[in-house]
Amino acid sequence: MKKPSFLERLTGATPGEDYDRILDDNRHFGDDDSAEDETQDEDDNWQSEPGAARSPQEGELPVDMYQTNDTIVIRALVAGVSPTDLDISITRDMVTIRGVREEFQETHEDNYQNRELFWGSFSRSILLPEEIVIDEAEAQEKHGMLEIRLPKLDKQRSTQLRVRTNAVQK
Repeated sequence: MKKPSFLERLTGATPGEDYDRILDDNRHFGDDDSAEDETQDEDDNWQSEPGAARSPQEGELPVDMYQTNDTIVIRALVAGVSPTDLDISITRDMVTIRGVREEFQETHEDNYQNRELFWGSFSRSILLPEEIVIDEAEAQEKHGMLEIRLPKLDKQRSTQLRVRTNAVQK
């Protein structure tokens, strides 16, 4: 049976396909519900951006992204992660941030009242709205906030080239 989505769990709704299967006249109480759902494979292999596959145990890093006239800025909360443990990969049109937030468990699992913090590996691939100059990109972390500054590629920029020659002048 297909795993319910967050919205379905939140509202208690059951997908229409389940209603059809439950209300089917040919269905008898106790019938096996272990039939494969064709959409389950698609849901299990979801991706945040094209080409950015993640394992189901890996969390997605929430980010803010904005741009100015000459820069794209990406911000993400990475509290509890050492800057040296962050892996940031940049291409002209995509940024991928990876890391691991290690849990320091001070008490037994049964003693927790709430467990809302994310622990473990995380990543995020972000498709950029414009091409950037990779060599001029900068990243800094301050008080758990990662900020990546990506200068935009100036496509309007032009230059004049002088033609050199190896011919000897007389």
